[in-house]
Amino acid sequence: MIDCGKCGRRPLDGQLKRGMKSRHLMMLSIGGTIGTGLFVGAGQTIAQAGPLGAVIAYVAGGMVMFLVLLCLAEMAVYSPVSGSFQTYASRYISPTIGFVTGWLYWLNWAIAAAAAFTAAGIIAHNLLPQVAVWQWCGLFGLLIAGLNLISVRAYGETEFWFAGIKVVAIIVFVLSSFAFAVGWIGNEGAIGVGNLRSAGSLFPNGGVAVFLTIISVIYSFQGAELVGIAAGECEDPTRTMPRVIKGLGVRIILFYVLTMVALALTVPFAEAGVLDNPFAQVFARVGLPAAALIMNLVILTSALSANNGALYACSRLLWAMAGEGMAPQIFRRLNRSGVPYAGLFFTLVTSMFCLLTEEYAADSVYLWLMAATSLLGTLVWMIIAWSQLNFRRLLRRRGEEEKLLFRTPWFPVIPVVSLLANAAVVASLWVDESQHVVLYSGAAMLVILLAAARLTADSWRPAEN
Repeated sequence: MIDCGKCGRRPLDGQLKRGMKSRHLMMLSIGGTIGTGLFVGAGQTIAQAGPLGAVIAYVAGGMVMFLVLLCLAEMAVYSPVSGSFQTYASRYISPTIGFVTGWLYWLNWAIAAAAAFTAAGIIAHNLLPQVAVWQWCGLFGLLIAGLNLISVRAYGETEFWFAGIKVVAIIVFVLSSFAFAVGWIGNEGAIGVGNLRSAGSLFPNGGVAVFLTIISVIYSFQGAELVGIAAGECEDPTRTMPRVIKGLGVRIILFYVLTMVALALTVPFAEAGVLDNPFAQVFARVGLPAAALIMNLVILTSALSANNGALYACSRLLWAMAGEGMAPQIFRRLNRSGVPYAGLFFTLVTSMFCLLTEEYAADSVYLWLMAATSLLGTLVWMIIAWSQLNFRRLLRRRGEEEKLLFRTPWFPVIPVVSLLANAAVVASLWVDESQHVVLYSGAAMLVILLAAARLTADSWRPAEN
């Protein structure tokens, strides 16, 4: 292979550059996980599950996420490649599963990026209404694409600050909420745990509601696995990946759980499900000037962070799949900075197409696309756990387990529990009739991808070791 970094030319098939630092990896996954759903949808979670139920739901969802990360870490440290779990699925399960995994994940992020562009466009339009939503979406698309094209280090630095703003906002919110609850700030005196009693019960809608909430909460944790894709461009993945993943799971769970506790203490149960932005409401009661404007800017940053991660992940995934013959060879092209630009632009164009379906086919095409994303990420998590089981068994047969620099603890308990937990999420979608469209759209997507795999199988090549 030609080393693009050494020759300075634009190769057809070069190597990605290792320019990602550990702090970039940490913030990349935190930014991919903490999205607009937390800032906007957290109140609805409390309304559905109750104060304690919401906390339990986020603890359970965070634990499932952490188990998946432990499975991914073992493979990523042993073989840090930008194809990550798509490459591992090809190697340790089958090329067909690898093909399906890669395109599932690409589609998941491409559609999610469309939703994030829409959210960013609406917020920016509310701030500057003279510019239309679609124009904001186009401007943000060009901005994020431009940042990604500069270099992987530029992308990592941008995401570090995007995610940093979200983290700071959450920390300030949690500290302010607890101080508000005990009466240190604000003009309402100590409200204590009165909001917890306002629900009438810690589980006002019953245990089933808590269980169904866990399903939706697990979706909100998806994005943490981006750290696996970034491992292929990490400066020292063998040393960095274990440390990042161990700290990542704890940080994400703490951010979510503490945020839900803070909301449960400060937002009355009757208002939790109807507030457009519960964070802004709490900040306003605390006495923070321009609370709504500040939170809108935080949510805007969160949406841009999601788009930043989407274009990064999708471009690297398409680059890796092109190397296996599972995607067109044009996606293997790199610019002078070692960035796979063709996959980046293809993802951006696809996201903009999804924006059109939101405008002109919201009740049909867009509904099915968005519903499919609710299932695709969970299926990818199942495949990560399945790959790790087969990976460890392969090393054991070869007598090479001692080569592992990081081991998933309690093997095979963790991958098995991870696999079963995510399978339960998929199966339980049938319990909630409103989620049937998720199953139908996801199943349709799988059938299409399996048919595509059968048609293109002759062009596949073994995943690179």
